[in-house]
Amino acid sequence: MSLGIILLILTGLLIYFGVAQRVLDKLYLTDSMALFFLALIIAGSFFDVTLIRAPLLTVNAGGALVPVVLAVYVLTRAGTGKEWIRTIIAVILTGGAIYAISLIFHDFGHGYDLIDPTFVFAISGGIIAYILGGSRRGSFIAGTLGFLIYDLIILWRVLTGQIVAEVRIGGAGIFDSIIISGLIAVLLAEFIGESLERIKGGHHERERGGENGDEK
Repeated sequence: MSLGIILLILTGLLIYFGVAQRVLDKLYLTDSMALFFLALIIAGSFFDVTLIRAPLLTVNAGGALVPVVLAVYVLTRAGTGKEWIRTIIAVILTGGAIYAISLIFHDFGHGYDLIDPTFVFAISGGIIAYILGGSRRGSFIAGTLGFLIYDLIILWRVLTGQIVAEVRIGGAGIFDSIIISGLIAVLLAEFIGESLERIKGGHHERERGGENGDEK
């Protein structure tokens, strides 16, 4: 079973049993909204929109459009200007970091890899997004939009003739790195953040320290 499927199933279960309520609150989502977006991602994975035919550029509804719309929605609800700036910087740096990793592992994909390069980039993107984003909101946004930035860098290189390739943004649907990166980032932010909160004295102390909107 693919990592993308496992993460979506895990996310759905966490939402269904109410375990993800704290995360959803930070993302300004209700249970029903979150499950609705998950359904859209799964359904949209079967639909590709061709924007350019030569060179080929397609965008998958479930693998790119829905998660990007969700990330932008969360970004528009960010509480302070400081959080906006920090998150946007995290998005740009995450995209650049993923691109740098892709250059380091440029020989991937020739049948001799221990792990699919898609997962290497997605997992790396999620970890980087968590480190840079800091908060649950920032991590999710940086993981999702950061990978979109990486895809756009590849598109720019194709359009300028630097490389020859087909660009399929979100083309793997529910298996795509945009989804995996965003989910890994927010799950890391939740589990690590929860542990740190407990170490520092529990939820009450964190709530007092995070009243200005820069939650972790």
